[in-house]
Amino acid sequence: MQGYEEKLKNYLQENNIHAEHLVFSESCHSVKDAAKAVDASPEDFVKNICFVDLTNSLIVAIVKGEDKVDANKIASVLKIPKPKIATPEEILEKTGYPCGGTPSFGYDAVFLVDTRVMEKERVYTGGGSITSLIKISVNEMLRANKGMVGDIRK
Repeated sequence: MQGYEEKLKNYLQENNIHAEHLVFSESCHSVKDAAKAVDASPEDFVKNICFVDLTNSLIVAIVKGEDKVDANKIASVLKIPKPKIATPEEILEKTGYPCGGTPSFGYDAVFLVDTRVMEKERVYTGGGSITSLIKISVNEMLRANKGMVGDIRK
């Protein structure tokens, strides 16, 4: 897993992204595990839910830790047919990071950030592996992923 973490650390430096990379001995795969690791609330986290559209392009839906994504709303925002959820294999292939450690930026995708995420000042997101996290301001995350903001939660 260290290779994924190093890759992300290098990306942060090379792209002048202001964020804190945190590494733990325990799993941060689920929001519940991650919240326990940093002694924070699940609402301080974002999930990166990966979808694939009909052209096999990656769409990353970023929602608060306690929220779920509505694929129909993604389709509506992007004016495309409803995308399908990506498999763990597709996620690794398309992002370069494993499922459960996928960051909110750093690879080729369409990034959609739910409006509720924008209510937060800082969030935790995937840190490249299931034992690492990134702490980042929401505005910096949006700058890093050049995402669109919209209502995409259920």
